[in-house]
Amino acid sequence: MAPRLKSLYETKVRDALVKRFGYSNPMEIPRLEKIVLNRGIGGAKDNPKLIEGAVSDLRAISGQKPVLTRAKKSIAQFKLRTGYIVGCRVTLRRERMYEFFDRLVNLAVPQIRDFRGVSDRSFDGRGDFNMGLNEQMIFPEIDYDDITSIAGLTVTICTTARTDEEGKALLAELGMPFRRPSR
Repeated sequence: MAPRLKSLYETKVRDALVKRFGYSNPMEIPRLEKIVLNRGIGGAKDNPKLIEGAVSDLRAISGQKPVLTRAKKSIAQFKLRTGYIVGCRVTLRRERMYEFFDRLVNLAVPQIRDFRGVSDRSFDGRGDFNMGLNEQMIFPEIDYDDITSIAGLTVTICTTARTDEEGKALLAELGMPFRRPSR
């Protein structure tokens, strides 16, 4: 059974994008390619329990095991050596990507305090969108009692869109609540 958002994309979103941008080839129509969740663990060298907490949180949010990221260079000011664990990340594709995006848009983002919409200034010029979340507690999979520390994460949504306008149209059609421009 296909995820709800994937079937929505195939039935309505593709047609709306073709109508708006006039694509002649079906491969030109923008689609979600992958979603990358990244979480930095600043104090991991001093407190190894932070690593376990970050990995378990990302595993609960994404549904798959995160990969630990390590420092590529030594930085003396931060007392950081090459090879120290500095974060963890997960790359979601296919069905898990659509299910995560559905939960992000419909369950997690509305839980943000004083939420007025997502800024549309976070596109990178090639149709990919980045957003930072201040705390992981907005996801319903996180148990408040098991949290070792409150930390944020970065969500990167990679699309096949060539421009920011096409990427924004794709995400808006999929339900991303962008902030309305002020007058």
